[in-house]
Amino acid sequence: MIIISNPTAIANEIKIIYSLFEEGMELFHVRKPNFSETEIKTLVTAIGLEYRNKLVLHSYHYLAEDLGINRIHFSSTNRPDSFQKAKDFTVSTSTHSIEEFNTLSDIFDYAFLSPVFTSISKENYIPKTDLFEAIKKRNNFNTKLIGLGGISAINSKQTLEKGFDGIALLGTIWNTENPIKNFKLCQQIVLSF
Repeated sequence: MIIISNPTAIANEIKIIYSLFEEGMELFHVRKPNFSETEIKTLVTAIGLEYRNKLVLHSYHYLAEDLGINRIHFSSTNRPDSFQKAKDFTVSTSTHSIEEFNTLSDIFDYAFLSPVFTSISKENYIPKTDLFEAIKKRNNFNTKLIGLGGISAINSKQTLEKGFDGIALLGTIWNTENPIKNFKLCQQIVLSF
């Protein structure tokens, strides 16, 4: 189970991130599309050294080594045609169709496929196809398939049962009054699967 940061700064964000780690969050994607390089450095520094091995950078990839991060993520629009992956780096990307996912090279350890359901955090971001039906055409088994988009405690079990290797959460964490409770509910489902 992967957690993606809220795209904008929010109140008590570092405290919530720490609480998520304390509850067992395995990976935290630092996705702040409008943050400057300085703001990303400040955020990562505030999270602290003890969790650097669980952080994934979505931007300013060249900062990864200096910040002690060995995980980077490429959006579908900035994914390179070729990429020399360092052996100790984990690389992920985003996709929006099973056809796109199937064409990924094996440098990608995992990839998001979205939206599985109507997004909780993005207005009018709804599935254009039934991804549960689409993933029956999956032929890329070198890259883990992670469901994203509208996933919550209500549908996370279904997502895993229907063929996704894992789930990523955004709106169910950040667009709620109790992000830790929602995290724990999803975590229980994933751990029981």
